[in-house]
Amino acid sequence: MDEEPERAKRWEGGYERTWEVLKEDESGSLKATVEDIIFQSKRKRVIESHGQVRLGMMRHLFVVVDTSRTMDDQDLKPNRLTSTLKLLEFFVDEYFDQNPISQIGFITTKNKRADKLTELAGNPKKHITALKKTVDTTCVGEPSLYNAMNLAMQTLKHMPGHTSREILIIMSSLTTCDPANIYELIKTLKDLKIRVSVIGLSAEVRVCTFITRETGGTYNVILDESHFRELLMLHVKPPPASSSSECSLIRMGFPQHIVSSMSDKDAKPSFSMAHLETSGGGPELTLGGYYCPQCRAKYTELPVECKVCGLTLVSAPHLARSFHHLFPLDAFQESPLEEHTGDRFCQACQGELKDQSVFTCPVCRSVFCVECDLFIHDTLHCCPTCIHNQGTS
Repeated sequence: MDEEPERAKRWEGGYERTWEVLKEDESGSLKATVEDIIFQSKRKRVIESHGQVRLGMMRHLFVVVDTSRTMDDQDLKPNRLTSTLKLLEFFVDEYFDQNPISQIGFITTKNKRADKLTELAGNPKKHITALKKTVDTTCVGEPSLYNAMNLAMQTLKHMPGHTSREILIIMSSLTTCDPANIYELIKTLKDLKIRVSVIGLSAEVRVCTFITRETGGTYNVILDESHFRELLMLHVKPPPASSSSECSLIRMGFPQHIVSSMSDKDAKPSFSMAHLETSGGGPELTLGGYYCPQCRAKYTELPVECKVCGLTLVSAPHLARSFHHLFPLDAFQESPLEEHTGDRFCQACQGELKDQSVFTCPVCRSVFCVECDLFIHDTLHCCPTCIHNQGTS
């Protein structure tokens, strides 16, 4: 064996030498290289989302959280359940920031059962409060993908066809205990155009791959907590609408919040329509609320679909906040700092341009630093100089 010529092993052929990417600087630190890798991944996300018009602005999303015994594992600190719930609290805030006219709901699955944690609603405080209470739950038994998806489907199938209907499953277990044929359920979800995505905390599972492929969703397995957070953030933006999705005009109402004075003789405390459906879980009798302009039904939060006349009730700022999905900001042009001949100051933060690259708006030709470029595309969704010039003109 020693006399045989040295040959590359089969497993060496496709192996990536990831350690060769890391380069030390003069002081022996790897920090600059790591920051560059993180920056390149962020820039890639900005470039990939360039020009993608997101028509599915009105979203109905159910998040299924696996609370089986595997969620007690401590590969995420302090354990998988606590880490997942903390990240979901952050996810809820970001979701409603980017999708103010959408709704979200939560389902937990353990011990071969599935239970609704919260109904579809547009109030982030309600969901965050429920997630905080779930930290104390006992993780036992096996999850049931069938029961969880079926429970979500029973609500989503009644949602209007022009909305984006989605299920996001956070799966920790490598097994699922189902009472019926899950492939029949997957076929039903596909026919109803309900998009199912999965984030795995352990390893890839074949049934999850099949679910996401058939329904048009995505399937990823986390590497660590930071990667977990990044994968969750990918689900904040609405998915691109499919060519087969329904197109229709949507009638909307824009109710104002009216609060009656206690001195008003005609003022009578009343329940909201949302409270009448729940058993003691909503607010008490109140004098104020949002009144449907069509049937005068009362609600305590927006957005919501009127349960009496079916009118979609939203606020004008919510609708305006969703416009950036229809008119996405173009990716800025990247160029070396040496080639830039103008003022070497960022037009947003007014800081001196010290990075190797500068980013130029293709419309107003203003230059920005790396951090401002990411902030403008991820959060602001409009070029500040272009907006300033429009206001001046």
